[in-house]
Amino acid sequence: MKKIVLALGLLSTAIFAHAADPLNGTTWTTIDDATKKPKAVVKFTEQKNGTLSATIQSILTPGEENACTKCDGAYHNKSLKGVTIVHGLKNVGGKNYDNGSILDPKNGKTYKLKAELAGNQLKLRGYVGISALGRNQVWVRAN
Repeated sequence: MKKIVLALGLLSTAIFAHAADPLNGTTWTTIDDATKKPKAVVKFTEQKNGTLSATIQSILTPGEENACTKCDGAYHNKSLKGVTIVHGLKNVGGKNYDNGSILDPKNGKTYKLKAELAGNQLKLRGYVGISALGRNQVWVRAN
């Protein structure tokens, strides 16, 4: 009987250890800092290395779906739809994330990123160097 209980305990621990991240597969509406209006819908995907990325699924602001003119590399002059704006975000415990990067398509710059999942909100902090030198954004879970 003890062996069965021990085996079940180890099995349940293994299942929880390999459970998908709570952000994996979720979609979020980004909100414009200035206008406070929805800008785009992004979807998070867990990568093979366990980090998360987020890709723009649709643009909600008319006239803003045009090319990423200030982006470097593969996204230069491409439509914003399909651009991966979050890379390498890692769960660092509970609902806290760190060690990621986020692309601002408006200026083509990439910033360090940390985030916190708070119910139907994803609170992001993009920064250069140290977290104190950055700005906050809140994304809302898309229906």
